[in-house]
Amino acid sequence: MAGAGPQPDPTERPNSILGLDCGSTTTKAALYARDAGGRLALVGRRDSPTTVEAPFEDVAVGVKEAVAALEEATGWTLLDPGGDGFLKPQSGPCRGIDAVVATSSAGGGLRVLVAGVIRSMTAESAERAALGAGAIVSEVIAIDDGRRPHEKLELIRQVEPDMILLAGGVDGGNVSHVVHLAELLFTAGPRARFAGEGPGRLPIVFAGNQDARAQVREILGSESLFSSVPNIRPRLESEDVLPARLEIQDLFMKHVMAHAPNYRRLASWVETIIPTPAAVGRTVEMVAQSLGDPVLAVDVGGATTDVFSVHDGVLYRSVAAGIGLSYGALNLLAQTGAANVWRWLVAPSWSETQFSDAVGNKAIRPTTLPETPEELELEQALAREALRLSWARHIEIVVGLKGVHQERDLGNVFDQPPTGLPLVSLRRLRAVVGSGGVLSHAPEPWQVAAILIDGLEPEGMTRLFFDRGFLFPNVGAMAGVSPEAAREILFGEALVPLGTVVSPVLHGARPGAAAGRPCLKAAFTPPGESTQEFNLAWGELRILPLPAGCRARLELYPTWPGTDLGGGPGETWRGMVDGGAVGLILDTRGRPLRWPGERRASRASDGGGPDPRPDPPGLWVDAVRRAGLGPTTKGAGAL
Repeated sequence: MAGAGPQPDPTERPNSILGLDCGSTTTKAALYARDAGGRLALVGRRDSPTTVEAPFEDVAVGVKEAVAALEEATGWTLLDPGGDGFLKPQSGPCRGIDAVVATSSAGGGLRVLVAGVIRSMTAESAERAALGAGAIVSEVIAIDDGRRPHEKLELIRQVEPDMILLAGGVDGGNVSHVVHLAELLFTAGPRARFAGEGPGRLPIVFAGNQDARAQVREILGSESLFSSVPNIRPRLESEDVLPARLEIQDLFMKHVMAHAPNYRRLASWVETIIPTPAAVGRTVEMVAQSLGDPVLAVDVGGATTDVFSVHDGVLYRSVAAGIGLSYGALNLLAQTGAANVWRWLVAPSWSETQFSDAVGNKAIRPTTLPETPEELELEQALAREALRLSWARHIEIVVGLKGVHQERDLGNVFDQPPTGLPLVSLRRLRAVVGSGGVLSHAPEPWQVAAILIDGLEPEGMTRLFFDRGFLFPNVGAMAGVSPEAAREILFGEALVPLGTVVSPVLHGARPGAAAGRPCLKAAFTPPGESTQEFNLAWGELRILPLPAGCRARLELYPTWPGTDLGGGPGETWRGMVDGGAVGLILDTRGRPLRWPGERRASRASDGGGPDPRPDPPGLWVDAVRRAGLGPTTKGAGAL
């Protein structure tokens, strides 16, 4: 490490921490220090373009630029004036730093090729392990994936991953299939993505049938950096992904980062560096431990969109590779269609050509930020579609184990659920948390709530939070150095409550027939105030101010048959709701959301009249204006 003096003991209580996050588009530097009361608090934060690509091809350049800007903003000396790196430890007021932690998704992040025997069993478990480690799964190869041997060989050669995760077979079972996969990998001779950056072999992690370990090592060990961990699927009925996750993260630190564009230099400056998704995953686990699960979190980035969920204490992650707001903008547009993005714009003034050019500019100039209200509106529209597509991907990944043998007797033969069912449900969620630049740096908190609700469409009662300042990666990296400091920053600075959203679902009737009809009678009692009683109709969006830290009594009585608030059709809901930067959001637009054209067609088929309600984005503008929450006109940075 650069700098004089002893390095801080990770078990001690640091007085100052520098958090770095090297993203695909920007590099963020944040300084935390203890205030007069001894609480670790955010001092300042600055960004700089990430510099892993030409002409710099050196991630450390962007880091030093971001830190230099942070020094200028805070008056704190962080860079070592006499060396290369940071001045450590802190030696006085505003001089030096006790610890530096870093995360990275620059250069495309950590890319892993997954190989397993059965696509829907061991390969799927291995994919979950790689995703949980913070990786992007470049490709999944399986014995039964439908590809011919020569197609698999060609695909393995083309991928150029950072490492390979190989799994297959239960312990004590047949070894021939996983050995065949090892031979296939050996024959293909996969090349590491950064093989041209210096000496080093491709890391391969074996997490399959332990009886096959010696044979697999003999086949692959001489040509790779081979390591073995306990079986991901030791039995069909169990899954153990943690050892593989930890090994992937360790190899990322020791070998992959060493061959990335000058990451070796950055690694010499910091106490720890881990993949950004892995750090965010750690933070989400901390949130779930505090709020209770299930919890859903989303991280909308420039190149990818990650979705995390915690169910029964287990963290799950999915990644929509190529679905992002800068590098991934054109791919996002291609997958969702221009019309699906356009529908989120409020009275768009762009022509079709201008719209296409604006999305293209985001892809070819990924480090630029929105400068006009129209550009901001477009970015937030793209974010909604990124969430919609990524959520669909998450449902496919987060499923129960497949291939599990279930013993049945006469008492349960008719009611046991099939294996492989989705584990995540929008109706069961306790909370949704938003992260990523488009959410963390939105001009108004209600815009964050609007993106989360429109993109994910939660049902029932759901608390909403967001990551203010995009600090979740710092928190996750800190957790490995000082768990106490990580908790202080998470709950004192990063996690900001937006409020609670109430989203009833309609059962037993077509949405067109119910549009505009009364659905709920509500009684809302804020702390220290009298009760407000009012009615809600299907298709409304109403915001009731309720500050953070406050709880209010809410009673909801369905007045339309089939109205379901989470307890079943027609069931009354009574309880306390939590406030936040937006408050209580009553969303009776129904699920799925419908646009004017769709509603007109539906009402016509149901014998209904014209539907005068505005489209979903317009409803937000009206609701925010009525609640007095902030600017909603284009000139004031609205949606």
